[in-house]
Amino acid sequence: MSRFNNAIAVITGGGSGIGEASAKRLAAEGAKVILVGRTASKLDRVASEINEVENEKVAFPFTCDVTSEKDVDQLTDYLEKEFGDVTVLINNAGGSFNSNIQQTSYEQWDDIQKLNVDSVFLVSKKIGKLMIDAASKNENVDRNIINIASLSGYKPGALFPHYSAAKASVINLTKALAFEYSRSGIRVNSISPGFIATDLVDSQNEKVQKIINRKTTMSRLGKPEEIASVVAFLSSEEASYVTGIDMLVDGGYMLT
Repeated sequence: MSRFNNAIAVITGGGSGIGEASAKRLAAEGAKVILVGRTASKLDRVASEINEVENEKVAFPFTCDVTSEKDVDQLTDYLEKEFGDVTVLINNAGGSFNSNIQQTSYEQWDDIQKLNVDSVFLVSKKIGKLMIDAASKNENVDRNIINIASLSGYKPGALFPHYSAAKASVINLTKALAFEYSRSGIRVNSISPGFIATDLVDSQNEKVQKIINRKTTMSRLGKPEEIASVVAFLSSEEASYVTGIDMLVDGGYMLT
């Protein structure tokens, strides 16, 4: 399969979970992937695995804190110098912890907003400008941005109100970006996964895991690869008339 020949895909949070699965899927279909994250060892592992499977260097790790404007500027400079263009941007970096409003300090609230919302703003602004400039020179290339939101943006939980607020913001920021970037031919969509077997969900205690399984209509956790399949579709020209949407991929959780 080669849907993404000549594609340059940047994936934040690329060292594990949905980011890792998405990088492997896009690389398998012909893309060069730039893995972005804060932990170099994780990025190096994923890049090494991809390059070994593909038998060529198609994965490039780049250590970066996407909540830091300075770091994101350095990432953008690297991309412009080494690749000249970005055709797929996946804002996947994010995270949370269990805490209700009264247990949450302002510092903790602010940290969650920075990680889940500010990062999407910064990366979409900086790398988005690189994409816009490239589009002005070559309009015949499909370019798009995918933001990883969450089921929590629809269905708040008492134990993570900070995360629910952040992901609801991501969904609406996606729509604003889609409207603004459409004039440059750049599509912007988001995906709201339900409960996926990632480190974030694995950190929940056994009682919470059972509740998740019981309330999900399909009675199981999703797999990162199942989200990667949706990423691949929205990133491809098969979705050329799709922009400004949020795709809920939750195994039927919202039906309960």
